[in-house]
Amino acid sequence: MMNAAIEEDMSLLNSMNQDLGTATARILLVDDFEPFRELVSLLLQNEVGFEIVAEASDGLEGVRKARESKPDLVVLDMDLPFLNGIEVARQIRLFSPDSTILFLSGNNDSELVREALKTGAHGYVLKFDAVDDLLDAAKAVLSGKRFVSRRLESDM
Repeated sequence: MMNAAIEEDMSLLNSMNQDLGTATARILLVDDFEPFRELVSLLLQNEVGFEIVAEASDGLEGVRKARESKPDLVVLDMDLPFLNGIEVARQIRLFSPDSTILFLSGNNDSELVREALKTGAHGYVLKFDAVDDLLDAAKAVLSGKRFVSRRLESDM
């Protein structure tokens, strides 16, 4: 968890961002491994214009929280308890078609990546590349572009 001072600073930055007329992207994180979810949260929340509105630790919870929060961006793991990422993405598409989906997964199987992108997801980042690629990927997919980790590009 972030300490109170960091949370206050982030809140101030987000409110300043809104005052300038720049929209804040509301993000849902869905990953079953809490330490990794915390890392992703820190990476994204340190970027002005991004706000984590909900987190989920399994596929069913991810679907429920997406339904409740209608996020702008869903950062979604592939291998989740109860429902896998592909099924979560399909369900989110039904009730929140404006939510942009970005897979963040350790799975680099090219067939699975293709299947994930067929759900309407705009991107797929390997967890191994998260520190280097996640912010660029989030910005790209939120602007309507496709983003695939460099390690996967040759297979796509």
